[in-house]
Amino acid sequence: MSTNATPRISAFLAFYNQLSGNTLQSLALVYHPQVTFIDPVHELQGLTSLNNYFANAYARLQFCQFDAQHQMEQGDEGFVSWRMQFIHPAISKSKTIQVDGCSVLRWQDGLIIYHRDYYDLNDMVYRHLPVLGWLTGKIKQRMANTHA
Repeated sequence: MSTNATPRISAFLAFYNQLSGNTLQSLALVYHPQVTFIDPVHELQGLTSLNNYFANAYARLQFCQFDAQHQMEQGDEGFVSWRMQFIHPAISKSKTIQVDGCSVLRWQDGLIIYHRDYYDLNDMVYRHLPVLGWLTGKIKQRMANTHA
């Protein structure tokens, strides 16, 4: 973890490391009612949409842990790179999956108004599914051979 721990980002990571399908009501303590949330799959507007998204995402999630790699806050903006480990029964036969990514955050009135996650969706999901994993592996191999 970065030696330059930042208070709001440390609280953000602690929040995510305790988040579960049973603690979704706590989203309102962290996120602004007009939050914009973007990741490689979704672009959501508002706390209700975010709550619905997480209710679905955490419904079958068995484990999820975020470890900070680097973090920075300046004014009402922040950045954290992280390594996520998670277990989901529909992906990789419930084996632990690791994904590196980062979050860009903006606060307004003490709450997160903007949250954008960057990560490789192939590393998170596709390569762990039998047919898609084989297909994306072949595509990566072909691209590597073309550029070699």
